[in-house]
Amino acid sequence: MHKPLLVTEFLDRARNHYADEEAVVATTGERYSYAEFADRVDRFSVALQERGVGKGDRVAVLDPNTHYHLEAAHGAMQIGAIHTPLNYRLTPDDYAYILEDAGVTAIYADYEYAGKVEAIREQVSTELFVTNDPDAVDGEWDDFEAWLDTDGAVDRPEMSEDEIITINYTSGTTGDPKGVMRTHRCETLHAYLTSVHQEIRDDDVYLWTLPMFHVNGWGHIFAVTGLGAKHVCTRGVDAGEIFDAIATEDVSYFCAAPTVLKQLISYHDEHEPATAGANDVRVATAGSAPPEATIRAVEDEFGWYLKHVYGATETGPLVTTSDARRHFEEGSSDRFAVKKKQGLGFLGTEVRVVDEDGADVPRDGETIGEVVVRGNQVMEGYWEKPEATEEAFTDRAEGYYHLGDLATVDENGMISIQDRKKDIIISGGENISSIELEDTLFEHPEVADVAVIPAPSEEWGETPKAFVVPESGDADAPGVDAEDLVAFTREHLASYKTVRRVEFVETLPTTATGKVQKFELREREWEDEGRMIGEG
Repeated sequence: MHKPLLVTEFLDRARNHYADEEAVVATTGERYSYAEFADRVDRFSVALQERGVGKGDRVAVLDPNTHYHLEAAHGAMQIGAIHTPLNYRLTPDDYAYILEDAGVTAIYADYEYAGKVEAIREQVSTELFVTNDPDAVDGEWDDFEAWLDTDGAVDRPEMSEDEIITINYTSGTTGDPKGVMRTHRCETLHAYLTSVHQEIRDDDVYLWTLPMFHVNGWGHIFAVTGLGAKHVCTRGVDAGEIFDAIATEDVSYFCAAPTVLKQLISYHDEHEPATAGANDVRVATAGSAPPEATIRAVEDEFGWYLKHVYGATETGPLVTTSDARRHFEEGSSDRFAVKKKQGLGFLGTEVRVVDEDGADVPRDGETIGEVVVRGNQVMEGYWEKPEATEEAFTDRAEGYYHLGDLATVDENGMISIQDRKKDIIISGGENISSIELEDTLFEHPEVADVAVIPAPSEEWGETPKAFVVPESGDADAPGVDAEDLVAFTREHLASYKTVRRVEFVETLPTTATGKVQKFELREREWEDEGRMIGEG
């Protein structure tokens, strides 16, 4: 029997089975049941249709993690319009490019960010502009709540599981952002996989610390809704507010990049807040391998259960998990070494590490190759970029998406990312993992955050350089000398892996999800060299 896989099934299931249960805790104080939430979604769908928006039109959403984002996303998708979430940290010029590239018909923008769109409004062909507080925005913007004042019924069109239903734009770190096209089938199967591997249940209370715009919040706008669990919305990441929400709303599950986990640890060290309410807490992390010290603090001090997952915008995002409990003893310190690995492929997901000829590297935990993946959650392709799509699937292994990450594979098939292809440090002919260096430096008590990149060296071609955020928070008074950090790495690593240069900084450049943007540091470091790699 074949039943089409449509993203509309998630809200339909929740409204059918959990109508009276609390669905959403809004940042504005309201609490909506699934019946009330679904009604608001329906009204937004009708409002779009009354204004001429239909199947296949792109509807952009620019919003922090509020209930309006959820309503606009589901409201667009259930009329077959293509949900196009936008990163709220971008510039007006970025929005001008994306709105035109995607051919966006309508945009909902939160009042705090609508001004960035207003600044480029005359440059784009977008026709409809709606916000949750038009009085706070310059220009002519419709009122979201006024749109919901309608008595019409949703005219849900016939939809196919192979039709595009979301476009998520990459960060554009190597050129203009690319629109990642994802079908109903792709989103649905990814949500199923997330539900299994993240163990989502109907009694979960999910805290929105991960941006909803980031690959649809890793699919949680679908999975949490479909399981009938509760959404607790936020307006960004604040350590004190996260701990408060966990305790007062009995949060059981949330996501946090390693840098966010570090913020939580620092806040906890200073303020000692409660780390749980009535529910046990599990937290998912991704973006880079969390240092073992971070995992220890989260699990042993906070009492949370950490799940380390991995992927990319193009892959769903999630394709692997280190939550392989038969490969570590519960309560043993050995589990930290396993949990920091990116891990095993999700169900139905083929994750390989291949050499330059496309052959699998040996399972020795040492040989480095590129990660490639094939699975039902992988994108359909890039929006109107067939050449970029073909390149992404045909470099080393035909038919696999190439993630651009370099990794090893252990005897159990668990992968461990060693570096981005472009970021690996080759010093005097030796390959050095910046992640290993970062993990070592994280162990130093005076290091709050760190990023290691290759810096130009006349002697070695490239040499490791660490940009260190000191625990003191003051780059001019870091509480530790650069020489001490160099010596610290020499004590813990082979001599050729030692960090050679250290620069103290107040902050590191990051994406909205907390992932360190090493390319910005690389561009600055190599700007006078005429190239971006060393002859090492």
